[in-house]
Amino acid sequence: MRTSGVLMHLTSLPSPWGIGTMGQAARDFADFLAAAGQSYWQILPIGPTSYGDSPYQSFSTFAGNPYLIDLDDLAAERLLERGEYEEIGWGEDPEGVDYGLLYEKRWPVLARAVERLLAHPPEDYPLFLAENATWLPDYALFMALKDANGGRPWQEWAEPLRRREGPALAQAREDHREAVAFWRGVQYLFFRQWNALKAYAKGKGVSFIGDLPIYVAGDSADVWARPDQFQLDGDLNPVEVAGCPPDGFSADGQLWGNPLFDWDRMEADGFSWWVERIRRQRGFYDVLRIDHFRGLEAYYAIPYGEPTARNGRWRPGPGMKLLRAVEAALGKQDIIAEDLGFLTDGVRELLRESGFPGMKVLQFAFDSREESDYLPHNYEKHCVCYVGTHDNDTALGWLASAAPEDRAFAVDYLKLTEAEGAHWGLMRGALASVADLAVVTAQDLLGLGAGARMNVPATLGGNWKWRALPGTFTPELARRLCHETATYRRTRIR
Repeated sequence: MRTSGVLMHLTSLPSPWGIGTMGQAARDFADFLAAAGQSYWQILPIGPTSYGDSPYQSFSTFAGNPYLIDLDDLAAERLLERGEYEEIGWGEDPEGVDYGLLYEKRWPVLARAVERLLAHPPEDYPLFLAENATWLPDYALFMALKDANGGRPWQEWAEPLRRREGPALAQAREDHREAVAFWRGVQYLFFRQWNALKAYAKGKGVSFIGDLPIYVAGDSADVWARPDQFQLDGDLNPVEVAGCPPDGFSADGQLWGNPLFDWDRMEADGFSWWVERIRRQRGFYDVLRIDHFRGLEAYYAIPYGEPTARNGRWRPGPGMKLLRAVEAALGKQDIIAEDLGFLTDGVRELLRESGFPGMKVLQFAFDSREESDYLPHNYEKHCVCYVGTHDNDTALGWLASAAPEDRAFAVDYLKLTEAEGAHWGLMRGALASVADLAVVTAQDLLGLGAGARMNVPATLGGNWKWRALPGTFTPELARRLCHETATYRRTRIR
């Protein structure tokens, strides 16, 4: 069945409280998608962000981001009084997120809500703790210890805590029991709101596509709690770290710095950590996109301490052994493979054997010097077509910055006109393609330029900040998008 959706991260929703959340604005956006005939709402990872504010560098692959908890919904539940957050200055820019201000202001507000929550715990709270017992105790203690250590990474903590010695952990849980309780309560509030939003969207006929970063952050509860799953030396430092080789985005490549998985050890226990990770992520979302899927076939390993990614080398990944283990444990999964970047015959074979749809990005199609797999006439149906992703410029930003000959090729190929709007022409190219699923970004729907770009790969600072203004997703816009998707037979009959 031909379907379509919109890529819009939760942090980008309108909000008077500094950042988009899972509250009324999210429900309004689900209403907009339903009115526009869309089947999917694609978002970025929802884990708690660490330094740099990237959703792809999280303190936990299992936890939710506390910034996304809606304060108005907490007030409606009498866990907050409106004056406890309405009188706080949450930033001057309604089109941007001030993460530094959020870090300073959000935690005391949530602490009040959790205090009231735990004074009279809901009936399902013990069940929540039991269902999340495989990760929540370690995550809550990790966050409590991080606070107690002034935010320093776990690699700089006292040696008994770095190495998770039993007596030290027991003492830490006692010393920081109130902080541990706070972090547990925050996760309860997050997932209660997330499950409510997911159910609301489902009631409108809208399913969530979520995003799973292939790697986890070095300074995370994941690595601290399970160092045996990663390539670490005797001092618990990475042997090599993750990244990408030099490419069109960066002459030095991308030095992500994530510790690499110990795939041999993971295989020896049936990839149990990964099975649990996929189980939990699929519980979040209806469809899961695996970021950097090619890293499962072969991954780029950079010696720890290198200043750039230039001196890395490719090493074999687990390939179908991992994917078969996941399917054996969980059944067939609805997964999208992010197969962008440097592809080899091995990556193509892994994609074919997995049966997952890969991705096509229109912004990569119009290199006038050569034929491209990203040109729509080269697609097979079993794929997902995007105009651009969170790592690309907006459609109008790309057109403004593309080489003149590439822009001319795109204009001719897609028959872009000023009357239609070039961004609509690019979206039409995705919607008209044979791809089973077409996804457009919220920024392109709004016809925004480069200033609304979500991320510039291989850069620090200024990313992940864009927010939509209130009232921008209008009924008129919904009708126009619904007409376009219906024209190309992508609108679900509701």
